[in-house]
Amino acid sequence: MNYVILDMEWDSAYHKLHKRFVNQILQIGAVKLDENFNIIDIFDVTVKSSISKRVSRRFSELTGITKEMMLCGISLEDAVKQYNNWLGDDTVTITWSNSDLYTIAENEKYLLKNIKFKIDKYLDLQVFIQGVLRILGHELKSQISLGSAAELLGITTDNYDLHTAKDDSLLCAALLKKHYNEATFDKLIKDTNDPEFYKQLYFKPYYISRINDERVQKETHVFYCEKCESKLRRCTKWKYHNNWFNANFVCADCGKKYLCRVSYRQTYDKLIVKRRMLEPKVKQNKEKNDVVQSVPTTV
Repeated sequence: MNYVILDMEWDSAYHKLHKRFVNQILQIGAVKLDENFNIIDIFDVTVKSSISKRVSRRFSELTGITKEMMLCGISLEDAVKQYNNWLGDDTVTITWSNSDLYTIAENEKYLLKNIKFKIDKYLDLQVFIQGVLRILGHELKSQISLGSAAELLGITTDNYDLHTAKDDSLLCAALLKKHYNEATFDKLIKDTNDPEFYKQLYFKPYYISRINDERVQKETHVFYCEKCESKLRRCTKWKYHNNWFNANFVCADCGKKYLCRVSYRQTYDKLIVKRRMLEPKVKQNKEKNDVVQSVPTTV
């Protein structure tokens, strides 16, 4: 089995026929690795836009691809044909985050007619490397960039031209070879021929905003006082704001007041429930200089 790390650079351009902006692929870069993750071949092409004669300033500054370079490129259809022929069989396609898959789907829908990218087995390298970083003790609050991951894992980026498809693929290859772990890596390989793969890919997580939704769990609306551990009594109706259900609670035993919050986020395969208990804010009355509690004491 071989592994191919694929990277693409794209620029947004207006498609007159479809009356919308499209993230058109303008560069495809990839490296082919053997089973020991040694580089055995490199793929690198620049694509000529079929909907624009220019590139954005931001794209050019980021990638180094000028308008002149883009206009000298090959058509996207020819680029994909060459890539598919180069890819070979029994290959796991790897990208840094699955955002490339969304761009591929968009280009296949609006810019390609008779051909699609060949992807059978797939792995998201960003997910794998973030797992490596967490094992090493790094706290990640959001998705990490390729350059930042390399820095944290001790791989210098000085010899790589970041934000070019070929060099980003080469840097991914260096990360993979250094931190490959069979047990965790193999579990992340997905079969794109499975109908559930693209269903999950295109599923957009969302927050439940109706308190009467059948997925709302009544037991998660029960809170206990942090001071005396008695069950709290809800004083106000639940109100939905900024993805949270909010209500005021009070402890019948000690009188301590709380603002309690619950959120329900539906992902493809699970419901994520979060709860918070906050002490109500106090505000200063500017005229009388007395403190007013923001939580009512009665229903």
